[in-house]
Amino acid sequence: MKDRFLVTGGSRLRGAVKVSGAKNSVLKLMAAALLAEGTTVLTNCPEILDVPLMKDVLEGLGCTVAIEGSTVTITTPAEVSSDADFEAVRQFRASVCVLGPLTARCGRAVVALPGGDAIGSRPLDMHQSGLEKMGATTRILHGAVVAEAEELHGAEINLDFPSVGATENILTAAVLAKGRTVLDNAAREPEIVDLCLMLKAMGAQIEGEGTSTITIDGVDKLHPTTHEVIGDRIVAGTWAYAAVMTQGDITVGGIAPRHLHLPLEKLKVAGADIETYENGFRVRMDHRPIAVDYQTLPFPGFPTDLQPMAIGISAIAKGTSVITENIFEARFRFVDEMTRLGADATVDGHHVVLRGVDQLSSTSVWSSDIRAGAGLVLAALCADGTTEVHDVYHIDRGYPKFVEFLQSLGATIERVSD
Repeated sequence: MKDRFLVTGGSRLRGAVKVSGAKNSVLKLMAAALLAEGTTVLTNCPEILDVPLMKDVLEGLGCTVAIEGSTVTITTPAEVSSDADFEAVRQFRASVCVLGPLTARCGRAVVALPGGDAIGSRPLDMHQSGLEKMGATTRILHGAVVAEAEELHGAEINLDFPSVGATENILTAAVLAKGRTVLDNAAREPEIVDLCLMLKAMGAQIEGEGTSTITIDGVDKLHPTTHEVIGDRIVAGTWAYAAVMTQGDITVGGIAPRHLHLPLEKLKVAGADIETYENGFRVRMDHRPIAVDYQTLPFPGFPTDLQPMAIGISAIAKGTSVITENIFEARFRFVDEMTRLGADATVDGHHVVLRGVDQLSSTSVWSSDIRAGAGLVLAALCADGTTEVHDVYHIDRGYPKFVEFLQSLGATIERVSD
């Protein structure tokens, strides 16, 4: 059955929420468990659809995986399969993160080219180039990326772009490579730091995480560990933008505010009152937001995953905003659905100009990816009448108990099945 959300606008969201572990971290941590024989335990895991999908991927490689609420337990055998060319891998993008661990652990990896959100092309050329500099041969064969290496060795690698996925695969390969790897122009996202902290707890030798240069000295063997997943900054940012868009008052816990410094600063410029704490923040708004310009950039810039929320707030802000997308070329597909809701938006290449309107109008809209779906729900909260949001399985892949949290904050929303 296909579920959809019925969202009635007009409510001011008020209350408190606590975010769970980051989608963009937990899947990579699960893949990193392949690097060590034994039982790895991950706590604070989000209850989202992608976690069982990654469970299927790991079990297809020979692991035993148990999911109990927010705890995921992974037992990795002494012999791991190197072949991840099966249906579960093709369903979501994050599955490609098994490429580095399998190449390091098995000397060979066959990973089906992944699917995932329809937000633009995300080639694997930097992943392949990094592995090749460490001594692997790679090629695309029968719809899968194949990497082989008798022995990986350290190398100096400079990424053309600070790709999160490439940084992760190079890291997880380099920790078992012979010698030193220096990765320049590495991604600096908090999720990269989280991965490095877990790898270091497993016995890896890593320095420089959170900076653009990461140094890895390979070790002979890693051991399993227990690790708490970092809080989800994108979910937390979604609640922050929901507070401002609905002129509400929301306290968000379970997240380090420094991981959302720029998005929260943008909300301050838009007129919001923001208080930050050690492990959370409060966002209050009592008037229509002021228009602000946005451009997506790698961390610490404005995250591309919050771009739909930037478009949503700009659609109802006072004035004109320009949003520039620098990461994914197809992410503006979301704008077509926003115009169905009455947004005054003009797309020009990788820019979109939004002239804020007083109120959006209800209609039927369709999610094209996780963040677009969440952005449409927030926009529907600012519309007259009831909006139908379709293809909400995308939202379920990244937002735990999304409807329940919104209802607890006072939103009028329900899930219905066809």
